[in-house]
Amino acid sequence: MGGFMSITGLPGQGPVRAGTAIADISAGLFAALGIMTALLERERSGEGQWVQTNLLMSQIALLDFQAARYLMTGVAPGQAGNDHPTSMPTSAYKTKDGYMNIAATGEGMWRRVCEGIGRPDMLDNPDFKGEQNRSKNRVALNAEINKSLASRTTGEWIEILVAAEVPCGPIYSIDQMFDDPQVQHIQAAAKVKSKKLGELRIVNQAVGLSRTPARIATAPPEQGEHTAEVLKELGYNETQIEELRKKKVI
Repeated sequence: MGGFMSITGLPGQGPVRAGTAIADISAGLFAALGIMTALLERERSGEGQWVQTNLLMSQIALLDFQAARYLMTGVAPGQAGNDHPTSMPTSAYKTKDGYMNIAATGEGMWRRVCEGIGRPDMLDNPDFKGEQNRSKNRVALNAEINKSLASRTTGEWIEILVAAEVPCGPIYSIDQMFDDPQVQHIQAAAKVKSKKLGELRIVNQAVGLSRTPARIATAPPEQGEHTAEVLKELGYNETQIEELRKKKVI
């Protein structure tokens, strides 16, 4: 995870790992996309082909514009914390009761941010004129925004800034995320029953299909729960399976 870790974290604190298994997840997704592409192509050509991806290339691909910046300019990007590397104010900001994201790109949106938080004076500050200056002077810019946001809660600021057409949102803990009405509306958590653990919730499918929708109907199996069923599909009979049990092969 060298590439990801080198640009993750606060400036100067050293490399920081991502919070999830980025390489494993993305390699699987890229492989699935490659397989679907190959299947579609096979419908036209009638021929199969090898589909390959790997953990390393998947990470490089997900570096996206950070990798592209280096290849185009020769300058390796560093850590920027919660700030966007080039476009400010796009960062995590502290409110009266927590934190929130604001993502403002371009002069029109910058004006709406200033007016929305009651700080039109920042529009006249030469240090904040133009995206290059706002990026260069990001520490001072973030300090001014945090000072203004301290007067209201995250929910209040989101209502104000959404009305001002500024992209923004709350920064949740995981439990708060699953309690959010929108997360509940999209049914991000599926209820299942486990023989051992009873009723529990697990993460739902991320893709919905209108005609052939997928659903999670059962909990993950216990260790060895389907061993006999799988062996029967492979041609083993009950006597052979019982013999494997006696020998502690299964």
